[in-house]
Amino acid sequence: MIYLPIIGAFTLATGTIILKKILSKKKVNIKLYQTAEFIAIALVMVPLLFFFWKLTPEAFELKNILILAGIVTISIIANLFVFYSMKWEKLTNLEPAKVLEPLFVILIAIVFSFIFGEALFERNTNIIIPGLIAGAALVFSHIKKHHLDFNKYFIAAMIGSLLFACEMVMSRLILDFYSPISFYFVRCTFIALISLAVFRPKFKKLDTKMRWKIFGLAFIWVAFRVLMYYGYIELGVIHTTLILMLGPVLIYVFAWKFLKEKLDWKNTVAAGIILASVLYAILA
Repeated sequence: MIYLPIIGAFTLATGTIILKKILSKKKVNIKLYQTAEFIAIALVMVPLLFFFWKLTPEAFELKNILILAGIVTISIIANLFVFYSMKWEKLTNLEPAKVLEPLFVILIAIVFSFIFGEALFERNTNIIIPGLIAGAALVFSHIKKHHLDFNKYFIAAMIGSLLFACEMVMSRLILDFYSPISFYFVRCTFIALISLAVFRPKFKKLDTKMRWKIFGLAFIWVAFRVLMYYGYIELGVIHTTLILMLGPVLIYVFAWKFLKEKLDWKNTVAAGIILASVLYAILA
């Protein structure tokens, strides 16, 4: 199970680079992209449901339906904030905000562990301490003087990171009532239907090539989220998040390699700290 979040980190980095390239196109606005992408994700998952469908009666309890509704609502808002920031700002400029997400996840999971118990959210110091160290190293390695002048895109990315962290931790409350695949399908289907009803996008703006790109990206998001959910169930939220911190490091490296964005030496140091933290958590 250790390998699943590692693979997830690679899919996250790859998907983020492709997403940036898609959103950079003038004809693709964020509402159109959000609706199209979540429809594509739902369609990609339909064949998998025949093999991995799971939905227990507990999922239909009122409290769990309300949690799901909260997750869907927060996800819609979080995606809009993130897509807005990514469309108009460089990835490297947004990274200090994006890398707050795993730190937010760990902090929220710690709080939830005292509310909902250790059965769902681990309080193992061998995991929490390396996670906090890695998260802090990742954040501080990305902060530069010009980032202290927060623009609207940076603030949007930061809000999106906080909302995504809340949504991810909340997901663990009801994951046991679904398989990771069925949960992601239900989540994304509701997001697609609500986005379609509210935004009423004009899909004609998407040419055939762009539609195939969005469909291909859907496979990447399915792989990332399903692997993350499996990690949450088998390893725990904080342990999985620690390993997924390899993702932001890879995003920065990929942005340097494929988008020709400048690579800061401090990220090399952060990568070393994160790798050491991950190894410690695995071997401890």
